[in-house]
Amino acid sequence: MANQILKGKRGIIFGALNENSIAWQVASRCHAEGASIVLTNAPVAARVGQTEALAQQLGAPLIYADVTKMEDLENLVSQSVEKLGGPLDFVLHSVGMSLNVRKKIPYTELNYEYMHQTLDISGMSFHRLMQVLWKQDAMAEWGSIVGLTYIAAQRVFPDYSEMAEAKNLLESIARSFGYHYGKHKKVRVNTISQSPTKTTAGSGVGGFDAFFNYADSMSPLGNADAESCANYCVSLFSDYTRMVTMQNLFHDGGFSFTGISQELMENFKDTNS
Repeated sequence: MANQILKGKRGIIFGALNENSIAWQVASRCHAEGASIVLTNAPVAARVGQTEALAQQLGAPLIYADVTKMEDLENLVSQSVEKLGGPLDFVLHSVGMSLNVRKKIPYTELNYEYMHQTLDISGMSFHRLMQVLWKQDAMAEWGSIVGLTYIAAQRVFPDYSEMAEAKNLLESIARSFGYHYGKHKKVRVNTISQSPTKTTAGSGVGGFDAFFNYADSMSPLGNADAESCANYCVSLFSDYTRMVTMQNLFHDGGFSFTGISQELMENFKDTNS
């Protein structure tokens, strides 16, 4: 049920790899709400993802960009403004990668070259992106920039490894750059701390099914899925949230503020009876 609350707005969506991606759902929802968008992903996605199919489905330009390279981001932003016909109203940063996690390297034995890549791709790229947007004056006044994060930035989830540090960095960058962008052009910057979600990246984390089920049992509303996250992103891109900035917003069914659930206590009793 679309209400066209993004009618006339322009934006860039990072990270729509396949239909399980949160970014895929965000792109589809933004399109349904009347926005014009550019899709972007890492060049490797041309081989392993279905971003091109989504671009065709939505009639959206697709510009590949390596988020670790300034020249790629500069080209992405300038081409997006040109193709969309004006400054951007919103940007979604849905980017994350850890070779340490992929290769199942224990946290206490991290490969630091891999860790540098993790921090660069998953955290520093958020700053790099906003610096490019700033220098090109590519954001419209009262624009909205959103990054996706996870509660492991605040709490320990052992198998999430150094992605926890990367997400913590991402959230800090959102606050710091959010201050400067707000003062400069009323652009707001926020992060959404999403429930465990069955995406390609999320499912690659060790023990994912166990803590997906744990979070679902802990949360009074259950886990928030990718589609509901897309709706939340749309609300942050809209004019209804103009005074929200520099926030880490938990979109997790209440998990972040629940100490213990009755359901988990009952399950514990059952297994120990």
